[in-house]
Amino acid sequence: MLRKNYTQVNTNMTDGSNLDAQADSLVYKVKHYLITTMGVTLEEANDEAVFRAFSLTLREEIMINWTASIHTMTKELPRTLYYLCLEYLPGRFLTNSIANIHAGELVKIVMKKLGHDYRKIMAVEHDPALGNGGLGRLASCLLDSLATQQYPAMGYGLRYQYGIFEQEVWEGVQVERPEIWLLNENPWEFRRDVHSVNVMYSGKAIPTKNEKGVDTFDLVDYEEVRALSYDLPIVGYRETPDFSVLSLRLWTTKESPRNFKLQRYNAGLLDQAAENTTLTDVLYPNDNNEMGKRVRLKQEYLLVAASLEDIVHHFHLNAKDMSLFADKVRIHLNDTHPALAIAELMRILLKEHNFDWGEAFEVVRTCTNYTNHTVLKEALEEWNENRVAQLLPRQYQIIQRLNADFCTEIRAKYPNDEERIRRMSIIEGGQIKMANLSIYGTHRVNGVAELHTEILKNEIFKDFYEMYPDKFVNVTNGVTQRRWINNCNPRLAEFFSKRIGKGWITDLQQIEQMSKFASDSACQEEFLEIKRANKRAFCEFLKTANPIRDAKGVEIAQTDPLGEDALFDVQIKRIHEYKRQLMNALHAIILYHELSANLDARPIKRMVIIGGKAAPGYVVAKNIIRLISCLGRKINADPKVREKLRVVYYENYNASRAEKVIPAADLSEQISCAGQEASGTGNMKLSMNGALTIGTEDGASIEMHKE
Repeated sequence: MLRKNYTQVNTNMTDGSNLDAQADSLVYKVKHYLITTMGVTLEEANDEAVFRAFSLTLREEIMINWTASIHTMTKELPRTLYYLCLEYLPGRFLTNSIANIHAGELVKIVMKKLGHDYRKIMAVEHDPALGNGGLGRLASCLLDSLATQQYPAMGYGLRYQYGIFEQEVWEGVQVERPEIWLLNENPWEFRRDVHSVNVMYSGKAIPTKNEKGVDTFDLVDYEEVRALSYDLPIVGYRETPDFSVLSLRLWTTKESPRNFKLQRYNAGLLDQAAENTTLTDVLYPNDNNEMGKRVRLKQEYLLVAASLEDIVHHFHLNAKDMSLFADKVRIHLNDTHPALAIAELMRILLKEHNFDWGEAFEVVRTCTNYTNHTVLKEALEEWNENRVAQLLPRQYQIIQRLNADFCTEIRAKYPNDEERIRRMSIIEGGQIKMANLSIYGTHRVNGVAELHTEILKNEIFKDFYEMYPDKFVNVTNGVTQRRWINNCNPRLAEFFSKRIGKGWITDLQQIEQMSKFASDSACQEEFLEIKRANKRAFCEFLKTANPIRDAKGVEIAQTDPLGEDALFDVQIKRIHEYKRQLMNALHAIILYHELSANLDARPIKRMVIIGGKAAPGYVVAKNIIRLISCLGRKINADPKVREKLRVVYYENYNASRAEKVIPAADLSEQISCAGQEASGTGNMKLSMNGALTIGTEDGASIEMHKE
């Protein structure tokens, strides 16, 4: 991918001179937005109104650079990355944008002039409910880094109305409630009706031919769904006003009235009437039932079809020459969720741009790349062949032909090895294997840690590696230090910057310079005081934002944490058997029995903090949450042991709540079953903030250990 430095317009907000005058100008704009968009004066405005008005003010400043970035990419037509991912976890936009354009001090002055508390205003924003775990947070970190390094890129995803779910724990039982991030107007998103796309499902595929005589298909009696786009700005870090802003385009079916089937509603078929309006309601709908499976497949195709139509349409509009597509476009499939992009891009090139079959497949294979995120076979997506044929008849025909070509290629290289063909086939046993499709149809396949990539090559995809050894590469996951140090741990960021400068914010390798201060006693004490301050802040947060509920969901108490002198033992990740929160709970039980017998058995106080969500249909994971909660209730109520040990279930873990606990952690639990954690990124965030890692030699932790 080619790097392009964009030419942006200077913005007043990042000009460090005369902060007071700049603050007065921004205060005027905030008052203007309060009156013109909300109909209230500053004196009448609550924190929510001030947050929205200030976000609109900041957005106005960012918009100049955003527009310049888009126009530069359109005009110069650089090779551009289009990143397709079913989930993102960007965290709060306001605080991150302020940090990335160096406007922190200015904003504090503005809030003081407005008479509102800076921290309260920053806390008003809800986390965008667009993701669940490491996959979504990795995608968001990547977009931040692409914007910071000024690469031409764009992200695509879905705008989930209710997220995956907001987690509450009622007497140990996980209760899933809709996330309310869109309860009020989101000042960071732009509705873009001009980019809306019609996506077609079901119907009957009628054979036809394109101008080059290649078999294609028309679709009749189809079900049409309108996908409407919302754009979010991804602001890159820059010490000068020429920062880049990339776009994250999210598709929704919620805002299009014709997606609602009124005739079916009037016939009493309520589920069928609302199916298409609910496609973007929930991330990862429970697929333990037929409706859930159907909606998940339609979700994945919605992302692929709308995004590719957008990519191809704008490329053709700007370049006027589809022969340049293979050189100028790079499409990244983050896991197998967007794997249908291979079949859909083939369809578009064949049907709409009259490529021949071999030429189209060469373009697809050149343009697309695939990241695998798991070694768990149950997580390697497969779709029922009949379901795909019914919902996506044109794409199914293309997948069938791709599979026939692939099997022919395997037979040519490995004659008389039908068992190998069966293992590698895209379609086998009535199932379409999306990982096999992704490997066959892409240019590069990467794992996300050295060990993970080796497992892919030597075990999971051994046959594919033997056939295409040059396809497989390793790209170890990473995180952005801008959010996970500079933004969420400003005390530590200042500690680094006053010793080695600010270069580490864009080049983390520079943090190695801190090693020369390792034996400095004054530095050691300052570092420890930073950790203590972060622990105090987290304890105050727990007391007000981590309630204890009874079996009916009524708040009956607040979390009562141990103080800063305790060891904060932290495990934060989605709840899964292989991540072994159960083993952590068993360790807490052992500690409890030791301390019950002898309070001096453990000289150091310990607070065990476990946070994460369990998939709604994952009964074992939900029972693990219940065990941890019951354990906390027992230990925390013990008048003797509670002075040395507490267990806290950290409810509704998300990006913003991660920003609270990570700077306070002393011990980072990375105890997954060896070989099953593909990479891990929480391990990196915790380590960057001064936590010691205890865990298995697994995923990226191995490479962290080597470093």
